[in-house]
Amino acid sequence: MVKHNSILEHKTYLYLTEFFCGMSVMAVELGASRLLAPYFSSSQIAWTIIIGTIMIAMALGNLYGGKKADQDPDPERLYRRILIAAMWIAAIPVAGKYLIIGISGLLVFSVNTGFLVIAAFVSCMVIFVFPLFLLGTVTPCLCKAVMNDLEENGRIVGRLNAANTIGSIIGTFVPTFISIPAVGTSVTFLIFSGILLLLCLFYFCAEKKSRIRLGIALVLFLLCVIFGCRSSFAFWQKDLTYEGESVYNYLQVYETEKDVVLSTNVLFGVQSVYRKEPGLTGMYYDYAMAGPFMAGLHEKDQLNILVLGMGSGTYATQCLRFMDNVSVRGVEIDEKITSLAREYFSLSPDIPVTTYDGRAYLQTDTEKYDVIFVDAYQDITIPFQMSSKEFFTLVKQHLTEDGVMVVNLNMRGSQEDNINQYLGDTIALVFRGVWQIDVPWYTNRILYAADWMEGESEEERDDTVQGNLQLPVRGGTDEEERDDTFRENLQLSVREGADEKAYDNIFRKRFQLSVRKEPDEELRVLMETICREMTVYESGDRLLTDDKAPVELLGMQVIDELITEETEYYKDIFRERGIQGLLDSL
Repeated sequence: MVKHNSILEHKTYLYLTEFFCGMSVMAVELGASRLLAPYFSSSQIAWTIIIGTIMIAMALGNLYGGKKADQDPDPERLYRRILIAAMWIAAIPVAGKYLIIGISGLLVFSVNTGFLVIAAFVSCMVIFVFPLFLLGTVTPCLCKAVMNDLEENGRIVGRLNAANTIGSIIGTFVPTFISIPAVGTSVTFLIFSGILLLLCLFYFCAEKKSRIRLGIALVLFLLCVIFGCRSSFAFWQKDLTYEGESVYNYLQVYETEKDVVLSTNVLFGVQSVYRKEPGLTGMYYDYAMAGPFMAGLHEKDQLNILVLGMGSGTYATQCLRFMDNVSVRGVEIDEKITSLAREYFSLSPDIPVTTYDGRAYLQTDTEKYDVIFVDAYQDITIPFQMSSKEFFTLVKQHLTEDGVMVVNLNMRGSQEDNINQYLGDTIALVFRGVWQIDVPWYTNRILYAADWMEGESEEERDDTVQGNLQLPVRGGTDEEERDDTFRENLQLSVREGADEKAYDNIFRKRFQLSVRKEPDEELRVLMETICREMTVYESGDRLLTDDKAPVELLGMQVIDELITEETEYYKDIFRERGIQGLLDSL
């Protein structure tokens, strides 16, 4: 019950308490997503784990708070719990990253499947359940403290819930659009911890209670402010060129002697690499440059390229380095990444980049392109809206008659029914021809898709086949060799323009003719290798649609496979020689 002359006598402070606690719960939830994202991604799976864990904590808190409110309605106990929750939240920037790495390190040696899901769930339980459990006790305790007249119980509960909801709304928008982009995740935790601390400070000072406890809390909070703001997500790396956050991503840039690297995930892979020295990179960007040759690079005065998922712009930079007659335009949802690309990755200011979602951009764009390069990722997973049949149909509609779509698949797996097979099958349902090639030494796979004979009549296709077959495929100058080549190809596909082998044959021949005109020898050799080694994609019946595209789950399966492969060596050492042997090997 509220005591006479108490700060709570007029109940306004109780409604304020409900308001700020509701605001803090949502802020912590959003902060949790940003704390976990650099390690486990910000996919729908990660969000499901966060929301589920917080709902569990809040439900248990409601039950416990209701029980304690009936046993002892003194508000002092409630504010003590809020004070403890505030201190725990303030400690998250200091200890949270170390706990995540420690939990991941332990689980990687004991979990064979579902590592990311399990590690994210355990981390979330350890870091966030306790403070949100304590905040979950607020509403039932406040109901007990505020309610003096049963005739007004409905109105009082409604006011408390309204205060909580309004606070939650503000706690949703402020971190996302103001505090996290402006000052980062760590400071956001400290801000809302400070709000809860001030609630308790005003209460205990007004009631003249627990001053020693308050003094200790203030000292601990100041220590968390000092050490929490200094902590890095990748605390083991000391040579970062840049580390920060945007509305969409955690962002990290670091440099080596040869490269500049962009990463949005500190545990698994990198998002973009820029080679300081001009020349081929040896990475997927080089293999994606086959797209312009397939689209007839040297037969056009200007070839237009659209990059969906511009990132740091390495692909655009490589195209402009090697090709004189290309125009490149990019789409990137994260404006901060574009700024970093200009500052650290030598992205030319002459290359226009639109800050927009790739699919939404296509829906408003009326231009057609010779090459559309799809390289959009949300952390380490493909956005579901850019993986469906409807999306690839939209891409096809924005290609010229002889245009080519190029898709970077960043993780190839060996298991059946993995994400790459789903994407390949979906693309094959939209495009007439699909080819694939794996990038040596990397986990990338590049898909090329074309439909440039669609709409031609059978007679026109026959003329196209005959005309292409009469061209010297292997570039031989010997008349007998050219005749043999012609006859060999003729046996495969004369008068069968719709035949898969004929289409593949014509497509490769056109690719080869464009490559032969390339003056740069290094690039020409690579393109000839790609033409020779790429294979026709053998499609199945797997399909991703706007209604059903479980790309997060399919992507997690491939990640699990890659993690298992990478850690098997260390697991063997651990099994044979224990922790000391593992430490020695590191």
